[in-house]
Amino acid sequence: MAKNVVQIQPNKPELQQRSRVAAYARVSCGKDTMLHSLAAQIDYYREMIIRNPEWRFAGVFADEAKTGTKEDRPEFQALIAKCRAKKIDMVITKSISRFARNTVTLLKYVRELKNLGVDVFFEEQNIHTISADGEVMLTLLASFAQAESLSVSENCKWRIRKGFEEGKSTSVRLLGYQLIDGEFTIIPEEAETVRRIFNLYLQGYGIQTISNMLESENRATVCGGVWLPNKVAEILDNEKYCGDLLLQKTIVQNHIDKKTILNTGQLPQYLIENNHDAIIDKDIFLKVSEERKRRAINKGVKREYSALTGMIRCPYCGKNYRRKTTTRCIKWCCSTFNSKGKKFCPDSKMIPEDTVIQAICSMLNMDSFDEKKFVKLIDHIDACKENTLRFHFTDGNSRDYVWADRSRAESWTPEMRETARKNTIRRRSNGK
Repeated sequence: MAKNVVQIQPNKPELQQRSRVAAYARVSCGKDTMLHSLAAQIDYYREMIIRNPEWRFAGVFADEAKTGTKEDRPEFQALIAKCRAKKIDMVITKSISRFARNTVTLLKYVRELKNLGVDVFFEEQNIHTISADGEVMLTLLASFAQAESLSVSENCKWRIRKGFEEGKSTSVRLLGYQLIDGEFTIIPEEAETVRRIFNLYLQGYGIQTISNMLESENRATVCGGVWLPNKVAEILDNEKYCGDLLLQKTIVQNHIDKKTILNTGQLPQYLIENNHDAIIDKDIFLKVSEERKRRAINKGVKREYSALTGMIRCPYCGKNYRRKTTTRCIKWCCSTFNSKGKKFCPDSKMIPEDTVIQAICSMLNMDSFDEKKFVKLIDHIDACKENTLRFHFTDGNSRDYVWADRSRAESWTPEMRETARKNTIRRRSNGK
């Protein structure tokens, strides 16, 4: 009987796949010593991973000047994204506090990574999150890390508030001043810009117009950027320019999100009068404050002719006209002209609101403004050159209305006349 010999090939041993390992490092401030420490951590982890034959290098992710209580750390989020893409098997970090100081944040990401099969190894505590008892230990230690963060935060707050009680300001840099050895020192060329802002505002110019004028004059901002209306408003509202110092205007809500909010009575404030040399006389500062309040009240008044919004157009730049409250009257002006100045829309012109209403009533044969009739019959109005309002009707027709400029005397309100009368009496009494 013939023998049948069958050769059985041995199974090839499977090569063990190397783990893809990444590292995460973080420092909470941008000081040179901290950045040097961060660079050392990056080098250490790169060498550590490359030298291990069972590991494959998957990168070192490092955040500088980022607090561990927040999630929006760019390198941290990049690490998490790579884990979600299943490109990392293990993450190494120095300690729990480097990964996150917020217990909720820490456990949220550790659990997510664990579900993805990604192990996080904390060197200092010698904890692998993938292990059975890893999360229990992690929760306890993370609580200590968060408590430490709270303690550091409260110590910093105590030091700052103690300084406030003694009338000491924290480091500050604002237009016109520089804090040198704890004293506010005037910067002459910047102080001139501050005075111009206050003078222009008292002359009746709006904040947007003032910012446009400063930009056209190439006046420098404190940080070298462009002039924006909110920056002008901050200067007008800052008591430091009249020599006073109000401390603790804002507070940090909590040590987790570190959000700064206005202090509206949660903590005491400290006012130090005549703390330093003033750039603006106190009388001028108070006049500006009163004018700010007056204009704010006018802005809050219900708009009687809100139906005009979006109906008046500039045929030269294509933008709508907007309502503008001035010291003399309420006017409508081109949005481009109002925000960027005359050189960007030189052919537009401001129109008094009562002139617009008079023109509408004339065109529609109304004794008084009727919003429903206006919206029904008028499609839009073009504000053309030579004081011409071109009415475009909903039936496709159009007609022109030419309006006349008011004289200076007609544009004065009773309040303005009374102010002028008092100023004249005061000048005469001073012998001027």
